[in-house]
Order: sequence, then C-alpha cells, then structure tokens
Amino acid sequence: MDAEATGTEERIPRNFITEIIDHDLEAGTVSKVVTRFPPEPNGYLHIGHAKSICLNFGLARDYHGECNLRLDDTNPVKESMEYVRAIERDVNWLGFSWSGEVRHSSDYFEILYGYAVELIRKGLAYVDELSPEQIREYRGSFSEPGRNSPYRDRSVEENLALFEKMRSGDFGEGKACLRARIDMASPFICMRDPVLYRVRFSSHEQTGDRWCIYPMYDFTHCISDSLEGITHSICTLEFQDNRRLYDWVLDNISIPHHSHQYEMSRLNLEYSITSKRKLTQLVEQGVVDGWDDPRLTTIAGLRRRGYTPRSIREFCRRIGVTKQENNVEMEALETCIREDLNDHAPRAMAVLRPVRLIIDNYGAEGVTLTELRVPNHPEHPEMGERTITFGRELFIDESDFREAANKQYKRLVLGKEVRLRHAFVIRAVSCEKDAQGRVVAVHAEAIPGSVGATLEGHKPKGVIHWVNAADCLRTEVRLLGRLFKVPNPGAEDDFMSTVDPASLEVVEGAALEHGLAAARPLDSFQFEREGYFCVDSRYSKEGRPVFNLTVALRDSKKAAAA
Repeated sequence: MDAEATGTEERIPRNFITEIIDHDLEAGTVSKVVTRFPPEPNGYLHIGHAKSICLNFGLARDYHGECNLRLDDTNPVKESMEYVRAIERDVNWLGFSWSGEVRHSSDYFEILYGYAVELIRKGLAYVDELSPEQIREYRGSFSEPGRNSPYRDRSVEENLALFEKMRSGDFGEGKACLRARIDMASPFICMRDPVLYRVRFSSHEQTGDRWCIYPMYDFTHCISDSLEGITHSICTLEFQDNRRLYDWVLDNISIPHHSHQYEMSRLNLEYSITSKRKLTQLVEQGVVDGWDDPRLTTIAGLRRRGYTPRSIREFCRRIGVTKQENNVEMEALETCIREDLNDHAPRAMAVLRPVRLIIDNYGAEGVTLTELRVPNHPEHPEMGERTITFGRELFIDESDFREAANKQYKRLVLGKEVRLRHAFVIRAVSCEKDAQGRVVAVHAEAIPGSVGATLEGHKPKGVIHWVNAADCLRTEVRLLGRLFKVPNPGAEDDFMSTVDPASLEVVEGAALEHGLAAARPLDSFQFEREGYFCVDSRYSKEGRPVFNLTVALRDSKKAAAA
C-alpha cells in the first residue's frame, strides 16, 4: 500500500465487521487478520468493487494483516487477460498492494477436483444428465419444492466413472454436470442439489486446455478462501443464502481450515450501473466509449474522468459498512472529488465558447501590459506561480457579455465595467455582430492603472475570465453529464432506454491558457468559474491535450452570476 493510503485519517470507521474482528482477536480465535478481494476477470472493476477493495485492503492495513488478490477465473468463456490486467492496475491505482503473488482460483483446480471426488465417495454428489433447462424446471420455485433428478440415485462407483468421463471430455457441453446431493425440498433454492461442475470446451488463460470441466463459483469460492486461510470472508448481501451452501461444502470435505463469510450491503449509487452484464452491453453496443468511458462509474472510467484515488477512498470511507441496503446519491461521490481537487488542482483560465474582446486603447499609457505572474492556487502558495500573457485581442466567454442586462447580471454590459481576472478593469463600448445577429466581438477600453488596484470612481460589479487570443491553446473540451436520465436505471425494464444522449457534449475550439499545451494525460485543473477538468488519456496528443469535465464547481451558478 502506498504512503497516501496509510494515514490514520483513512482508517476504516468502526462497523459491525471491525467489531467481529476485535472480538475474534481478543478471544484468540484469530491471531492474524487475512482478507481477500476475489473479483471475476470478466469485466472491468466499478465503484462497487472500490468499496470492497477499500474495506478488505483497509482491514488488512488497520489490523497489520494481509489481503490477497484472487481472481475467480472459473468461467473461461467470459474471461480475458485484458480484464486481469485492468483489475491489477485498478487495485494498485487505488493505493493498495496485495500479499504475495496474484492468486487464481485456477491454481486450485486439481485440489477442487479432489474435493469433488471426496463428495462423490461420500454419496454427497452425483453426475446428472438432465439438460440445463430440465435442471431449472426440476429445481422448483419459491412456492414449490424441487423434484429429484432421475439420475440422483446412481451408485458411488457409477458417479466416479462418469465424473472421470466428464473430465476426459467424453460428454458434450450441457450433456452432464456434477451436482451436490443435498435437499430438493429445501426452502433455500441454492440448496436444491446445486451444480458443482459443468463441461466447458474452452481454453483457459492460466491452465490452457488441461481442463474441460470447470467448478462453479459457489463450490470454488469457499474452498479457495479456506485454502488461503482467510479469516474474514466478506461478501455482499445477495450471497447471504449462499453461505448455507458454503458451510455445507466445507463441513463435508476434509479441509483443515473453515473460513466464515460475513455479508454487508452492496453499494447502490444513483445514476449508475454496476451490473457487469449491463456494462458489457453498453460497451459492446458502442453506447459508451469502452470500459473506461468517463461517464461510467468503472474505476477506469472514473480515473479517465479525473477522479483521484484519494477521493474514491474517502467516498468509500464516508458511506461506511452496514447491512442496510440503501441508494447513495451521486452528489456524495461528487462532493469527495470536489473537496480533493479544490485543495490539489492548480487553477487556470479557459474560455469554452470564445468571443473576441478587443481592447481599443491597448498600447496607450498605462495599458501596455504583456505578461502577468499569477498564483497556481489562491490558498497554497507552495504550488507556485505561472506566467500568463496579455494583449490587445483576448477571448471571453459568450455568456459573459450582454448588450443590456438587469442589475442581477454581474458581467460585461455595454457601458458598464467588470474586472478581467488578474488584470484590468474594462468598460464595454460597442460590439460587432455577424449576419445572424450573433455577437462576434466586443470592443472595450481598459482603465489605466487598474491592474491589482481599486481606483476611485471605478467599481466593477464582477470578475470574468479571459485568455490571450494571440497565443492561447485551441482545443477540444468534452462536457460530461450523467449517463442515465433516471436515478435507478438498473430497475427499469429496458435500462438502455434511460441512457441520456446529451450526457456528452463535445465543445470544439475552446480557448485555454497557452501553458496548458504542456499538460499531460490525467493532469487535473480547475478552470476558473467553469469546473474541474482532466486531460483525457485517449484523445489527447502531445501539445494538444483534450480535456474532460470531471465535476462542476459546487457554486457554479453563483460563480456564473458573479
């Protein structure tokens, strides 16, 4: 774990899991805390995973224990090395490192097979030749018990032979599977003879073609935890019923350590999707710009948008760990990144929709300014200063000028004065329009001696930002909104219908301070009076960075009126 992640201010607040750990340590049932983060490499990690990462690695940090990264790679059909590398990258980027080497469920395939054979020998598992559709039919429902498979009472010897036949590839996919023999009348459907192994003729990233049968998640997960000596196996509440199956498996095999599972509520963040199936659909149908689209709440998407590891960790710390399901407002996440960038992001001026501002008296006595030294951050002098240039022709935002306005409008109006940020007080005297009547240039006079000074008789109502038209950076700015129009898109019958086509606005030809041409991918800035922006890691080129809106200023409406 990096130094940034080890401060006492980031310690996990007290919760029911820390109380359990404290009790276990005090009672001596646990001497060293060992946790794990076990994602499936079938997609990119998202904000819900970030909560689990921060909890599991944070517990290991706070209790001086260990946390394993284990990839649950039991379904080679949906897995890829791209996802593996993305998972490793995201965990590291969040500020954590795992104990030892990355582990894989596939590391235990031979051991898992041995435990499956043990269950068969005990009469607790059998090879079933019902089709997947028939198995679902025989399983029953919440209101009706299941029915026994006609293959359920095969002898141990026959099941051993058939299971070996499965391993040898003599059954086609869907033609046979290994099921636990538990109770088809159980009120818990997960206990109605669940499938333990299925046939898959697919090459595996780790094991190649050595296997054509693969263990199911529920069989693999609990055994892998126990093999690794996990002391506190933490899952989300949807796996609460599955704990009965995990305990049944561990109670009926000769494994020395028995990990125990604890469940917490999952993170439900408004205006976002965390279902990998639905995320995959968005990516594959081209609705978004890949898994790292900055409108997604994947960790890669948040990183590309300009979120920092510190802000995400702080968000996870604030929402806490409970058993109560709830929906977290997007504003809670946005608040964390605003607070972080407010302290750490240097300031710059950027005009998103430029209109020319011509200083008619530029060059006259007292109006010959060419350069200014300005602070990179108004509250942190240690962040240094930068040079900005000034000239006769500037750019201001089209929203910062009106020919006439009421007293509530505190920007540039014909005949009125405003201050240019860091520079002169100016008075608008006239404007030019195109054939459609749109203002294309504003003429103004600068008040001599007004740079950094308050002059008698000149009381500008507001301050506006600007850039020098002669040397500014002209580039693309991508204004990002929420991808979905409704707070809970996953609850809709057709979640794709809730995608907001206006969630991305590409602004061409924005005018930015010339110094921003040297900005590198993922550098963040506060564009004064606009919001926080980050250099896009995909579309930027050397000397011409493209900027994504990370988050608007909290007081953007007030700032716009100032």
